[in-house]
This record gives sequence, structure tokens and C-alpha cells, in this order.
Amino acid sequence: MQSTVKTDAKGRKKVLNACSEPCAIEKGMRLIGGKWKGSIIYHLKDEPVRFNDLTRMLGGASKKMVDQRLKELEAQNMVLRTVISDRPVAVTYELTEFGKSALNILESLRLWSESNQV
Repeated sequence: MQSTVKTDAKGRKKVLNACSEPCAIEKGMRLIGGKWKGSIIYHLKDEPVRFNDLTRMLGGASKKMVDQRLKELEAQNMVLRTVISDRPVAVTYELTEFGKSALNILESLRLWSESNQV
């Protein structure tokens, strides 16, 4: 149901049929819209990547920030964490099928951003 805005005789606006919960766009942005999340997903598009390599690929993100975002993405079932060595500890991250489903959106965003020099 789409909300509509009505203006009364005194110029006051009232929203009819307002959403009682976040809309689909907001829900999607909560999944991939956090700082670095989209970039992390995009860098995992081809193959599993080790943590330190991913941090280097992202450039300006701190290890703490990357770790935090990866934990969030893992909790959302978008990223799979695999321990490949116990000593020293080494892990890889890869996209789940759900995570891969966001790639078309991110590719469209990349193309839009490049074409508009944002």
C-alpha cells in the first residue's frame, strides 16, 4: 500500500496509509548499506578471500572495521567464514547464495556512480 500526503485547508500536511514498518528499500539498505558492507560484498564476488587480503583491497578501512562488518554480514547469512588454519589462525570469507544475490544491485550502483561521476 502506498502512502499519500494530503494538505488540509490550513496548509497542514497529513500522511495517509503510512508504513507501520520499514519499507523494502530500507530493509535492503540495512543489509548492504552499512559503511564498507557493499565494498566487502563486491570484493568477495569472485572467490574466497583471506581477511588480511580483504583489508588491503578495501584500502581505507581499519582491520577492526572490516572485522565488525564481516561479523554483521555473517550474522545476516550473506558471508561464510571458513577457518583454514589453526596455527597461525587463518580464515577466508566468501559470499553465500544470499550474499551473491546482492551483486546485481551493487553492480548497478557502481555503473550509476561511474556514469554520474558521483
